[in-house]
Amino acid sequence: MSEKKQEALPNELSIELSEEVAEGVYSNLAIITHSNTEFVLDFVRVMPGIPKAKVKSRIILTPEHAARLLAALQDNLNRFEAQLKAAASNNPNGEQVSKDVPYPLDLHPKGEA
Repeated sequence: MSEKKQEALPNELSIELSEEVAEGVYSNLAIITHSNTEFVLDFVRVMPGIPKAKVKSRIILTPEHAARLLAALQDNLNRFEAQLKAAASNNPNGEQVSKDVPYPLDLHPKGEA
């Protein structure tokens, strides 16, 4: 049996995800700062009762990429909310939504961070 060599198409990007990175890093606080040339997103894990927290991950973006990230996050939040609304409308008896649909979140900003 001959092996076929896969060639990347001109506009295709091959992305590798190591096992370590795939595990992810839990964060419950994000601190965003910026300068004229970059946005810095620090992801922190704050634990109850512990007065000190460490930055677990830092991402540095150009302003253009920060704007693209914002648009992508907004698109995903809109789709997430649409899924929740669809699940609620398919549940006329007021029963709890299936566990495979994330719990309802109030994702509308109230001026708090």
